[in-house]
Amino acid sequence: MAKVEIFDPAMCCSTGICGPSINPELTRVANAVYSLEKQGFDIRRYNLANDPGAFADHEVINRILHDEGPDALPVTLVDGKQAAVGKYPSNEEFSKWFEVPAEELNEKRKVRLTLDINKK
Repeated sequence: MAKVEIFDPAMCCSTGICGPSINPELTRVANAVYSLEKQGFDIRRYNLANDPGAFADHEVINRILHDEGPDALPVTLVDGKQAAVGKYPSNEEFSKWFEVPAEELNEKRKVRLTLDINKK
């Protein structure tokens, strides 16, 4: 089974729904990662703003940041090897790495809210 690690640039969160406008690419990646995690696959994301140690401790990421700077992010590693630099993997790439149908990766997180309008 493949191990995929995504090293994101510094951002407030990985969902793509924060900030002044929605980033559909981040939302797509967040949904794909959510679906893969839910199925038990080994996929992790690291945000430079929240987890700089993961960047500093990884030799491949350290080399890319040293050679190309932070504009090279996002970087994706598959089994520790560089698979994508400066872009997020497509759903087809996720599908290939994890051997799952790409359409399964479009599942959106369901958020359930309960409002009690009678509570005083």
